[in-house]
This record gives sequence, structure tokens and C-alpha cells, in this order.
Amino acid sequence: MERVVIRISMEPHAVEAPAYQTEHAAGMDLHAAVERDVTIEPGEVVPVPTGLRLEIPPGFEGQIRGRSGLAAKHAIGVPNAPGTIDADYRGEVKVLLVNWGRAPFTVRRGERIAQLVIAPVARASLDIVTELSATARGDGGFGHTGR
Repeated sequence: MERVVIRISMEPHAVEAPAYQTEHAAGMDLHAAVERDVTIEPGEVVPVPTGLRLEIPPGFEGQIRGRSGLAAKHAIGVPNAPGTIDADYRGEVKVLLVNWGRAPFTVRRGERIAQLVIAPVARASLDIVTELSATARGDGGFGHTGR
């Protein structure tokens, strides 16, 4: 497993640094750095501050993913999952949370709200052509297999 060093700056309102909770966890927990409770109404999307700024090395990205417990128990998720933190972004990391449930959900200071996964990225070169190679699938799209 490749080790990547992420430099982190914690704002005064930050709660704690991200951390892996188990030996083989893919993501580090991110904590809500709200000054007071924030209620997310059903159907609402709210940016929740973490108080963190990251320096991710070139060739990597930070992915913001929802927490399964929040999704299963409260229908709280990340609407643009995974959200991307680019290697050249130095602003505060905020997590967009959406309430897909039927009841309001309150985010409290220090609550684990999302996971941060560090992943390699590839920069693609695009070659504009007039024709693509044929495949058995062709242009079969959504539901083309009948499932």
C-alpha cells in the first residue's frame, strides 16, 4: 500500500484532524466544525465546514464520500459523491450534505460527517477523431441489457 503525505492546516474552528478508524479503512473521518448546531431540512443541501485545509500532492485527489451510518439511519448523504478536492485547492474543505429523508437532521459540532479518501488520478490526453472503434455493446446505454 502506497503511503502519501498530506499536509494539513487546521483553522481555529477545526475540531480534530481526519483519522482512519481501523487498520484497513479506506477513508479518514471528517468532523463537522460548526460553531452551533445546523439543521438540514428534508430535501435541503448544506455546506458543512471542517476547519481543514489540505495540501494534496500532484497526481492525487481527495474524495469526499458519505458515511454509511448516516445514510442508513438518517438518509444523509453527499449529493456530489464523491466530491473532489483537487491537488491545487488550498481553501477550507466543506462537505455538502443532503437530507434525502423525511425528517430534519441536526449536525452537531464534532460529529463525523463524511470520509476523505486519497486516490491517484490520471491526466488524459484527448485525441479528437471522426470515428471510434467498434465493440459488441456499441452505443447501448441505460438499461440496454434489460436490467
